[in-house]
Amino acid sequence: MINKYELHNDKYDEGQTGPMQKKIAVVFDSAGTLLRMYRVAKETSTGNILENIESIMLVAERPKRALVVMHAEPVAIEDTDPKTELRRFIADNGLKIDISCSSGPMSTEEAMEIINDQKVVVGDVIEVLAFAHRSCPESYYIATGLIVDGQLRFIPYVLSTAGKLYSNAPRTIELLHSRGIDTYIASGDTMRSLRRVAEKLCIPLPNVFDIATTDEKANIVLALKKKYDIVLMIGDGVNDIRALEVADVGIVTTQQGDKRPQRLLEAADHLIRDIIEVIDIVDSLNASDHR
Repeated sequence: MINKYELHNDKYDEGQTGPMQKKIAVVFDSAGTLLRMYRVAKETSTGNILENIESIMLVAERPKRALVVMHAEPVAIEDTDPKTELRRFIADNGLKIDISCSSGPMSTEEAMEIINDQKVVVGDVIEVLAFAHRSCPESYYIATGLIVDGQLRFIPYVLSTAGKLYSNAPRTIELLHSRGIDTYIASGDTMRSLRRVAEKLCIPLPNVFDIATTDEKANIVLALKKKYDIVLMIGDGVNDIRALEVADVGIVTTQQGDKRPQRLLEAADHLIRDIIEVIDIVDSLNASDHR
């Protein structure tokens, strides 16, 4: 089976880095790692609004659930009649959906079949968008999605997430670049959401991998390890575990403040509370290399 990240391995060849290949690459998750996240869910069975939720944990509640992201501009959603069925909104606008993570096998086609069988309306999405806007008015991105249950064949939650950069994130990337270190983003978010983040941080867009699942994040790290002497992975969620394990150095950040699962913590070589601490780790690697 061809891995989609292996199809673009020419981006890492000597044509880009030159004969003096950079020694270290740092791969960042996005949500919770570079950005403080504000997540809101609406439970469709009760209408209850749940704040400060963990999207991945909602997926993990049951087997064969998936987090489905919609490639839709928030303004397009907010300008739509709230009574419009979500399936109609997706079809009329030719929207693409993707699966960011799942607790069992599910294709986008199966997810769309389930969405088409449901009566979720655009108003449900508008409601969670409004909560996300209020929670994070200075967000760098805002996104919407659904939790789709493949066993029960329904949509238990409608989601919105907003994020703003941690105050030390720009400085961290600046310091890494000043040391000749290449930076990457591997995230389950869409490119629409990640573009502004990457541009603000001066991370080249070809170094940004969107809609990356757990396995795909690990494959990105493995591909980079063929071209760099040391690859660091920084993440904060269970979908980062495999990438953390295959990286030369795995770093878990707890800056978001949520309680982290023990298996995530066990996958880390280092735990940090602020993204700027990555610089100390990189400097220690360079120092040990010159002894």
